[in-house]
Amino acid sequence: MEIGAHVITIGNEKGGSGKSTAAMHLIVALLQSGRSVASIDLDQRQGTLTRYIENRRAYAKRHDLSMPQPTHETVAPTADPRRSAAVEDEEDRLHAVVQRLARDRDVIVIDTAGGDTNLTRLGHSYADTLITPLNDSFIDLDVLARIDGESMKIGGPSHYAEMVWEQKIKRATRDGGSIDWIVMRNRLSTLDARNKRRMARSLHDLALRMGFRVIAGFGERVIYRELFLKGLTLMDLCQVSGRLNLSHVAARQEVRSVVEAVGLPSVLVSDGSSE
Repeated sequence: MEIGAHVITIGNEKGGSGKSTAAMHLIVALLQSGRSVASIDLDQRQGTLTRYIENRRAYAKRHDLSMPQPTHETVAPTADPRRSAAVEDEEDRLHAVVQRLARDRDVIVIDTAGGDTNLTRLGHSYADTLITPLNDSFIDLDVLARIDGESMKIGGPSHYAEMVWEQKIKRATRDGGSIDWIVMRNRLSTLDARNKRRMARSLHDLALRMGFRVIAGFGERVIYRELFLKGLTLMDLCQVSGRLNLSHVAARQEVRSVVEAVGLPSVLVSDGSSE
């Protein structure tokens, strides 16, 4: 059954890749563009996106600010020890949540856990757009493929890449839909280093073989981590501080570029500030 809303899933089996930061910035940017947005946190253990949104609501209330908020839901793993029953229950509950949210929301953003769980797989299978944040290092590149350290030849896909392929098949079987897979190079250095160029070449080769798109994500900026406790994003800074420095302006453009890469029609991200 086709889902009306556009579903963006943020996924990577490796922890620490910036999934929740990417999810929250996408959510706020899309809200500021005038779209109605819902979010689903499938990572009950960490619950980073849920805490991020709770922090945002608390900050807005404390400072008496009108800040756009998503409709937020969590889906927890099933406690039933019988695997087949647990898988069926999780699939039914996630499907029900997605269908309910899709009735009156333009976009649903799903944040997944940093591991291979049934809920993570299901979250991938609902994606219209799958965004995989990837720290710009060969340690993190291992989540996509096995690469020989001397020849730099690709040895084969990783477990995560194989899982994404399986969920593409599941999505096509369920409703005939397809998944647009985007690998987002995260925590990019501004310096032109040899390792950075090698990463770019390797990702280009992998993209051709695995069928994903590569985009530049967020730079290595301390501000991304500092904003979490307040529940804020780069898109909120003009409202809460009244001014932006050049680094903030550049960071906001990074967020806008990611939104544009998703390719939703008529998305104009603006909070009314002038730069």
